[in-house]
Amino acid sequence: MANTAQAKKRARQAEKHRAHNASQRSELRTEIKKAVKAIAAGDAASARAVYTAAVPVIDAMARKGHIHKNKAARHKSRLNARLKALAAG
Repeated sequence: MANTAQAKKRARQAEKHRAHNASQRSELRTEIKKAVKAIAAGDAASARAVYTAAVPVIDAMARKGHIHKNKAARHKSRLNARLKALAAG
């Protein structure tokens, strides 16, 4: 447990940052799940709209350092591949 005033303040800040980061990661996961669900539903137009809304969220999480840029690229690539497969067949 923190004993000094500085350590107590840092503990408060760390908890605040942890909660904020957790909500940001939750938002990211929600957007990805929405896109996957829309693609699974089979409607290409609505799936494209949901994907278009998810991409800026994914990019923002990578920019802020919540996820690695390669993970962001992987998510976008896999979602886009599913969209193309949906549109093709």
